[in-house]
Formats: sequence, C-alpha cells, structure tokens
Amino acid sequence: MHENTERTLTRDCPAIQIPAGNTIILSAGSTVFITQSLGGSYTVATEMGLARVAPQNADALGIEIEATSKTDAAASGPVDEKKVWDQLKTCYDPEIPVNIVDLGLIYDCHIAPATERGAQVTVKMTLTAPGCGMGPVLAQEAKSKIESLPGVDEASVELVWDPPWNQAMISEAGKMQLGII
Repeated sequence: MHENTERTLTRDCPAIQIPAGNTIILSAGSTVFITQSLGGSYTVATEMGLARVAPQNADALGIEIEATSKTDAAASGPVDEKKVWDQLKTCYDPEIPVNIVDLGLIYDCHIAPATERGAQVTVKMTLTAPGCGMGPVLAQEAKSKIESLPGVDEASVELVWDPPWNQAMISEAGKMQLGII
C-alpha cells in the first residue's frame, strides 16, 4: 500500500482532476501526497487539489508498474460472470475507498455468448451523483479491466440514472468499510 505517502514526481504525469474529470499534467519535480491506492490507480493531493493517476503512470510516482497479460480467448473457455464481478470490484471511487460494486453502482452485467474473437460484456452502472465528472473515467476503467479478462473481446459500460443511486444500495461490506453500520 502507498497511502499517506509523499512522493516527488520523476516525470511529467497526466492525471484526472477530481471531481471535475479534467485531464491535467502534474509537473516533474512537484510533490504529491498519495491519499488512496486501490485497484491500481492512485488518488493524490496536489497543489491543484485531488487528482487520479492511472496505473500506467505509477512510475512517475516512483512505483514499479506490474506487467499484465491476457491469454487467448479460445484457450480460456467461456467467460465466468463471477470473474467479471470480481474484476469490477477492483475499480474504486477516487474519493471513497470502496469499490464500485460494493458502492452499489453496478446495476447489471450481461455476457453475450463468445464468438471466435471472444465474449461481449455489457454493464450498466450509475454514479453517486449525476454531475460527477469522474463518471466517464470510472466507466472507462471498468471497461478496460473487463476487457483484460481472458475470453472477453469487448466490453461496454453504460452510465444510467434510473433508478437513482442512494446509500441503501451500498452493500454490507461497503457500509462496514465506510463505518455506517
């Protein structure tokens, strides 16, 4: 874990400003404070406020990037829905240290039968607030993580607003993490 550590950026680093969702560049040599490191991404406090650093830019924080690989769809067999849900549990809200599944943001997951290229996964998700600029960022992260699963050819993540999200949708595990049980 890298939470609560100060780092000096080793190179210019693209990041996403929280909660606006704007892309910014954090300059080499600037100091950041890692406030959350969950699911491979990093939430950092900067002089411009909070920002999210993607896993592929961890080296700018002085953190070694782990290589990942995807095996051939034909060799892996059908896509297991539990593995899709488990992969979605590796996506975290950048401000709340709870994954998007336990936050109750995932409404539906459908896996279409595999073709010769692999299965297609469709997910419907919402956000804690409709105006959150991080929505497209979280949806893209979920899409990328699903597509990294063996046997998945393509994923689509649709942001939906019905039913509106509320705190009752948080799982028991999420409520325990947030201390609201």
